[in-house]
Amino acid sequence: MPATTYAVAGMSCGHCKTTLTRAIGELDGVSGVDVDLGTGHVTVSSAAEPDDAVIAETVDEAGYELTGRV
Repeated sequence: MPATTYAVAGMSCGHCKTTLTRAIGELDGVSGVDVDLGTGHVTVSSAAEPDDAVIAETVDEAGYELTGRV
């Protein structure tokens, strides 16, 4: 299962981790989400290549900023 890692700004606590895990995890095709607050990285596991625009929009709607792929 492919994994794509994104840099996300604005995450600082357990609530941030829970919010992003839930929001991204609800997207079609996403099978797993790992949020690392220490590095500011979010790793998305999915059956196919994720749509960066959809991930960015979801992160933005959750109140954070996707700054790019790692």
